[in-house]
Amino acid sequence: MSKAGSLRCGVLTFTLGLAVIFGCAGCHRGSQRNATLFPASNEVSGWVKTSDTRTFAATDLWKYIDGEAERYLKAGVQRASTADYKFQGKIEAVADIYAMESMEGAKKILDSEPTAEAKPVQVGDGARLYSQSLVFRKGSFLVRVVAYQETAEVQQALLDLGRRIEQRLGD
Repeated sequence: MSKAGSLRCGVLTFTLGLAVIFGCAGCHRGSQRNATLFPASNEVSGWVKTSDTRTFAATDLWKYIDGEAERYLKAGVQRASTADYKFQGKIEAVADIYAMESMEGAKKILDSEPTAEAKPVQVGDGARLYSQSLVFRKGSFLVRVVAYQETAEVQQALLDLGRRIEQRLGD
C-alpha cells in the first residue's frame, strides 16, 4: 500500500473511532439527562432516593406499565424514567417522568386522569393531587409521584418532591 493509501486508511480509522466514541457519549448523555431530572437524596427535605433511575423506551414501556402502555403510546410517549424514594424512612414512593413528543400528549394523559377525589394544585402547567399521588404536566413532560402508604403528611411530602422535579424539568 502506498503512503497516501496508508494515510487515508489511518484518517478513516481515526474518524470512525471518533464517531463511535462521540456517538456513544451522546447516547449516554441522554440517560444522564433523565437521571438528573430526579432529585438526589435529601435534596428535598425528608426524601431519600432509594434506587437508580430506570429508563424505558416507548417500545419497551409495556415492561414497566403493562396494561397502560397503549394509552401513553397513543399520546406520543418517547420514554419513561422512574426512580424509587422513601420519605422520612417510612413512606415509600415512586416518581415517574414521561417524556412526550409534545405538550398536547402530556395534556391528553393528564386530562384522562379521574377528577373525583382530586384537587387541583399549582405545580407545572396543570396538576391533580390525590390522597396518595400527584400527577402534573410541564411542557411535554408528564410526572406521576405515587406513595404506597397514606398518612396525614403524605400529600405535602408529594407536593414538595413534585415541585423539585418541576424545577429540574426547566422551562
